[in-house]
Amino acid sequence: MVADETKNKGRKEKAKHELKELLTIFIYLAFFFCALITYDMFLLNEYHIKQWDYAFALINALVITKVIMIGEYAKLGKRYEAGTLFVSAIWKAFVFSLLVFAFHVVEEVIKRLIHGDDVAAASRNIRLDELAGRSIVVFCTFIPLFAFREFRRVMGEKEFQALLFGKGDEKDPAHPTSG
Repeated sequence: MVADETKNKGRKEKAKHELKELLTIFIYLAFFFCALITYDMFLLNEYHIKQWDYAFALINALVITKVIMIGEYAKLGKRYEAGTLFVSAIWKAFVFSLLVFAFHVVEEVIKRLIHGDDVAAASRNIRLDELAGRSIVVFCTFIPLFAFREFRRVMGEKEFQALLFGKGDEKDPAHPTSG
């Protein structure tokens, strides 16, 4: 009975942690993707084209968040974790960008199949230049994301939170401006 309660408590903690991770990554990606949509909107406004794709940006951020979490669950990108944080962050950004690229290719094929193309036509009609452009943006967005995640991995969750958001009410005698 006690073992079941402990197991359930462990599951709840894990679910809470996973939800926190999901929200953190989603908010980060949503911020960048909405910024890109705003840039596109201003750029297209110059040509009198009205376009609002914030819903697309948010859905894309959520989907890419899930792709990242699945990739982390599968332990992708761990190859250079023993090396420098810079190399590890760049490697993870690269690996996860490739994963997102592959996901987008599959997504495009499925969309075209739903719209009536056969597999060969669906594969031929994919705009690889557009997907490559998106992948470059995703890679550049992933570099700071994985750099922060690598800092957190090496420092530990509590120390990272304290560094990023402060220690709360504690006064640091080494810093006369605190407290």
